[in-house]
Amino acid sequence: MENPNLVNPQLNGEPFFMDGGATGVLMLHGLTATPVEVRSAAERLHALGYTVAGPLLPGHGTAPQDLNQTKWTDWVSAAEAEYQRLRERCQRVFLLGESMGAVTCLYLATQHPEVAGLLLFAPAIRLRLTDWDKLRLRLLSPFVMGVPKGSLDAEGRWQGYRVNPLKAALQLVALQDTVLARLHLIRQPVFVAQGRFDKTIDPEAGKIILQGVTSSIKEGVVWYENSSHCILIDDEIEQAVAAAVAFMERVWAA
Repeated sequence: MENPNLVNPQLNGEPFFMDGGATGVLMLHGLTATPVEVRSAAERLHALGYTVAGPLLPGHGTAPQDLNQTKWTDWVSAAEAEYQRLRERCQRVFLLGESMGAVTCLYLATQHPEVAGLLLFAPAIRLRLTDWDKLRLRLLSPFVMGVPKGSLDAEGRWQGYRVNPLKAALQLVALQDTVLARLHLIRQPVFVAQGRFDKTIDPEAGKIILQGVTSSIKEGVVWYENSSHCILIDDEIEQAVAAAVAFMERVWAA
């Protein structure tokens, strides 16, 4: 039975693990989404010989009320478990995330210096929220479960909740604050990309990350001129995957 809480419930939002070669890629979806957000890119990487894994993060794929019951540490723990699974199978593991998934990748990288590199698409390290917006979130969250979403990017190809759960949004803010304080711990190679038509992420998000990490290899911000927030299911997915592959090959050759 299709889930009425989801946009495009007919799409395959199940977690995936596609066994391939010695290089693994952990692929993390964004807040309110499902692995649909990264599955198309994963299939392309797997066809090129990569081992790819995409968990369904806690609170996602069921009902928005469930997401409001989770903490950011729950998302990190689930990502950590899948990372360890890849480490057991692969010689090296890259972290790839979109939106909140990218911020989760950053946190994992501060815990695991052996990570081969990070691929961050539309990283939600800072949203297009004012301080007043954040205050309203805190004031409303005890009383309002969520607010309906407006228009969706790549609407026919995205799967996720129809509303933004407010308590979950506050958990993302807490994750942002935690990662910002730890950016200096990241020394692994970093690739950052943003969509020119992204209405969710602050345009300075990529720059914040690149200035905060201490990596010797930093590539970006790569701007996709015809993409919105969900680059990896938008019209420039082929270019984005090609850039990710080129980055991983350069890093590993180095």
